[in-house]
Amino acid sequence: MESLVQESKQPNKTKSYLLMLFALFLFIFSIDLLTVSLSHMNNSVAQDLFQATRNPFISLFIGLLMTALIQSSSTVTASVVAVVAAGNMSLDQAVPMVMGANIGTTLTSTLVSFSYIMKKKEFKRALSAGVVHDIFNIMTVLILLPLELNFRLLSGSAIKLAHFFAPDDNFTGPVVYNKVFTRPFTEWISDTINIPFVTTILAVFIVFAAIKILATSVYKAFVSDSFKEISNMIFKKTWLSFIYGVFFTAAVQSSTVTTSLVVPLVATKKVTLKKAFPFIVGANIGTTITAALAAIYKSEAAIALAIAHFLFNTIGALIILSFPQLRILPVRLAIYMGKKSVKSRFLGFAYILLTFFIIPFLLIYFTQD
Repeated sequence: MESLVQESKQPNKTKSYLLMLFALFLFIFSIDLLTVSLSHMNNSVAQDLFQATRNPFISLFIGLLMTALIQSSSTVTASVVAVVAAGNMSLDQAVPMVMGANIGTTLTSTLVSFSYIMKKKEFKRALSAGVVHDIFNIMTVLILLPLELNFRLLSGSAIKLAHFFAPDDNFTGPVVYNKVFTRPFTEWISDTINIPFVTTILAVFIVFAAIKILATSVYKAFVSDSFKEISNMIFKKTWLSFIYGVFFTAAVQSSTVTTSLVVPLVATKKVTLKKAFPFIVGANIGTTITAALAAIYKSEAAIALAIAHFLFNTIGALIILSFPQLRILPVRLAIYMGKKSVKSRFLGFAYILLTFFIIPFLLIYFTQD
């Protein structure tokens, strides 16, 4: 009987592997198409947008808003890498946008918690699990954004590290990027459509689709069968939980998938929020693999941005997890918000609207020159 079950699983595994390879090629193609289309786009709207990102705060909130709206930091960070590779945005402009994308991606796990809104106790725990990811990323931005603006901590370090991957490249000169194997096809599509804005929208849509297919196929191929078996041992130790979070998210290409898995576990008391928190932090680092993939075959600046994304999440994780007082702070704040939201369900919705939409819109409006 067991052998029959194993045999029936095998074709499904093969299908997942093939789908995963297809999604990977589709992803590389879509990023290349995005790079080509953006390099052809010189209209006033694009120039206004890129001009706006010269203000780091606007750049931060554009990244947050874009991610909150399309619900994929992977898509936003991959797209920003392509913009940098096309020469339309500097590394200094791109880093705050990636920081904003990190905050915006946490909206999904918060929304997942609302599936428990009719069950009072479970909703309290679920919302705490959803919100703790938001709080961690906001804390990381509050710590690292001032250091980036004053000392170029992330961009400066990223450029130095990027020299190891591309030692002969000139990081201060004009952006030059290598051609991917998909370039003849992407150039043909771009020339056929001949409207850079339409090609850009198409490319973003394909990036989003590729990441969704990649997340689903890798999850089915590598994670789904083993996740239930090892979930009990994942959360035993802080650093072990953190490492699992990194590798699970790197595998499924989406911190949204892994953090959304944690919400039901906390809601149903299978794991405490304190033990799940390091796993969520690890997921933040695992998601940086998307930017690294997008930087393949790209410019030196794109490689540096992928490294800056990794440094932002890693330094934030090391600072907050290394100090017990800091590590417990996001958990306590999340539990407090969970308790308050149970008393008035409206608070949960107000928090989402204010954090992810209203405040970013207002700050973009008031901080523009």
